[in-house]
Amino acid sequence: MELRAFIELLRREGELAEVAAEVDPYLEMAEIADRASKARGPALLFRHAKGSSLPVLMNQFGSARRLELAFGAPLDELAARLSALLELELPSGLVGKVKALGHLRELASFAPKVVKSGAFAEVTVEPPDLGRLPVLTTWPGDAGPFITLPVVVTKDGQGRRNAGVYRLQVHDARTTGMHWHVHHDGAANFREADGRLETAVALGTDPVVTYAATAPLPPGIDEFMFAGFLRGEPVELARCAGVDLEVPADAEIVLEGYVEQGELRREGPFGDHTGYYSLADDYPVFHVTAMSHRRDAVYPATVVGRPPMEDCYLGKATERLFLPVLKLVQPEIVDIDLPVEGVFHNCAVVSIRKAYPGHARKVMNAIWGMGQMMFTKFVVVVDEHVDVHDASEVTWRVFNNVDPARDCVVVSGPLDVLDHSSPLPRFGAKMGIDATKTWPEEGHPRPWPDELAQDPDVVARVTARWREFGLPFT
Repeated sequence: MELRAFIELLRREGELAEVAAEVDPYLEMAEIADRASKARGPALLFRHAKGSSLPVLMNQFGSARRLELAFGAPLDELAARLSALLELELPSGLVGKVKALGHLRELASFAPKVVKSGAFAEVTVEPPDLGRLPVLTTWPGDAGPFITLPVVVTKDGQGRRNAGVYRLQVHDARTTGMHWHVHHDGAANFREADGRLETAVALGTDPVVTYAATAPLPPGIDEFMFAGFLRGEPVELARCAGVDLEVPADAEIVLEGYVEQGELRREGPFGDHTGYYSLADDYPVFHVTAMSHRRDAVYPATVVGRPPMEDCYLGKATERLFLPVLKLVQPEIVDIDLPVEGVFHNCAVVSIRKAYPGHARKVMNAIWGMGQMMFTKFVVVVDEHVDVHDASEVTWRVFNNVDPARDCVVVSGPLDVLDHSSPLPRFGAKMGIDATKTWPEEGHPRPWPDELAQDPDVVARVTARWREFGLPFT
């Protein structure tokens, strides 16, 4: 579903507010979108951006309802489909092999298709001029305007495509920063490149494509194929005019160019999703050599900051969709919650079916060994009957069940680049908290007290007679 079709869907569903007044991309749009996001308000289409002829779409992902509209199905349904796909591992017997073959054929059917031309090629901007885009400055301490929803496309040395969302600080009319962290696949492709890495940036893609570019996929898995799987139909790609790359054919705007090894420029500060400014540092420079867009292009943008904000819903989508992957590797996991206050790389709460002494610690270490989960600064493990999405219950269990000397483990390892608490960048301490019911074999020989629970007959009797008491609460 191309972005403009999604906008029409939001309009029909009453999920879009259109702003006719002129609004300044310098701070004003971000302030409006921030208020809308925190108030659980609608997506915003700014029709008149000061200094540009292009309208601006913001807060498109800013509610669970809009996320469901974007994906075309509930997240739980998509997670179930992904879980069924993952069941193909090590099939036994003829029936299992036939089933696995069917899953593989299904996955192959979602491979992206290259078409002859893309809608983004309708207008060529010659020479390229980023000043024509209504690029936002979102916070007053930002080093400048930043492109915040780009799908950045590169290839590795084997020609495998990668798509990621990396912010781009606009330096001038034809250059931006390329803020890919050392752990990102785009940065890995850059390190492998022989001097120069061709790069393309798609702005205004199918919202599922934008999400897929943020997803923590294993290296070598094509984000466009994953988007096709989620959408239920292949993503159509079109070749760029000046670089050997393919981008979504229905993109609103496309920038083409390169990133040169050995060329760095100071980038940042930037008001980030942690709620703090990420520090200024030196990052590669993206040189724009070609620029094109649709005739009536829409520019997409987002503002990030102290949660809850729009990006929280994307993080929750990842939490639900990738739970089957966690369960595949660690079948004892029942559920996981990534609290929005933990900005998705600072905290994970996991419930497990505890089967042996030290089981919680095994799960902690396994999580720290899984892709981008390695950044998780706090891992809290609870028993299977605990609702990990109920923050009150989880904190009650932690505060009551944990002996700090026995149940907390501190390890050192890689941290997210945006973690500002560690003494060293990208490396520091992480804590695991075992809030499960501790067994005698784990150093708790005392009996555990029973939890309070009312007599079931009394509960049923009060429920049946509730209205007779005349109480104002339910």
